[in-house]
Amino acid sequence: MKVLVIGGGGREHALVWKIAQSPLVEKVYCAPGNPGIAQQAECVSIAVDDLDGLLAFATENGVDLTVVGPELPLTLGIVDRFKAAGLTIFGPDAKGAQLEGSKVFCKDVMAKYGVPTAAYGTFVEREDAVAFVRQHGAPIVVKADGLAAGKGVVVAQSEAEAIEAIEASLVDGAFGDAGRTVVIEEFLAGEEASFIAFTDGKTILPLASSQDHKPVYDDDKGPNTGGMGAYSPAPVVTPAIHDIVVEQVLKPLVEGMEAEGCPYNGVLYAGLMIDGDEVKVLEFNARLGDPEAQPLLSRLKSDLVPVLTACAKGELAGVELEWHDKAAVCVVMASGGYPKDFVKGHAISGLDAAALIEDLTVFHA
Repeated sequence: MKVLVIGGGGREHALVWKIAQSPLVEKVYCAPGNPGIAQQAECVSIAVDDLDGLLAFATENGVDLTVVGPELPLTLGIVDRFKAAGLTIFGPDAKGAQLEGSKVFCKDVMAKYGVPTAAYGTFVEREDAVAFVRQHGAPIVVKADGLAAGKGVVVAQSEAEAIEAIEASLVDGAFGDAGRTVVIEEFLAGEEASFIAFTDGKTILPLASSQDHKPVYDDDKGPNTGGMGAYSPAPVVTPAIHDIVVEQVLKPLVEGMEAEGCPYNGVLYAGLMIDGDEVKVLEFNARLGDPEAQPLLSRLKSDLVPVLTACAKGELAGVELEWHDKAAVCVVMASGGYPKDFVKGHAISGLDAAALIEDLTVFHA
């Protein structure tokens, strides 16, 4: 098989690393990839949003399976394009990817189909949004509707901080079109966890539990990032919580998406807040978490390729996953100043020494 992985971050490096281990695979491509990925795959210089270029490459090179890493090409409709051309591709279509691409769509679907989530309002005008904050007080959460690279969510500890976040999005245009609408929702207390599953729209195949930590500083302090580290398993996801998530979160959501006329196929990632035995959904994502993918794929014993192929073809029933018992931890290294003002391009030292350490893998982002 020839496999194309789309993306160029740490998640995609982990996917390439795992896919390359499959005895079914003779060639792995990655678009655009990065220098670390280039050690295990042939990187091709095609941007993730160049759907024409990606489709042409997959067609011309006889790619048997395409795996989409990031959310952007999913929301742009890459799966629709590939399927129309008769190609096998893993991921949700553009309608399904709205679960991540629009927080308003996601919250409305959850409300309609009884998926437990925080109470919320949606706003396009500053005055209405500010009035909602004044009415409900702080702490309160302000979210840009569209994709903002994991940085469009502000957990405001004061009304002033919430109003600042509203103005950044609706007035200053900090997130462009993605921030023209905001979702404002109640603050939920508890412990966060990531519950990720594969689904072909009928069968739901949960992955091992994981937990990421988004604040940039130690002790969960500072502004949110795309994720500074993650581990698997997550002790907060007990067997009882696991069953609650499958029955009360994933099943109603998958059934609801089919009822909406957009059956969901691909990764379904529920960002959860867990408080005792109560579970509420913070967000849904349409792809593997980054950095959760790194510890999850490190723990996965099973060959990933037949699982992704079966899911893409709607044949997930009967598929099982086998996991290593050991825990896995991913620690993200970022340039100083991230996620605000930071400089890229610093040389990374110590890679040769890291390569000699047993059970340690460096994934490049």
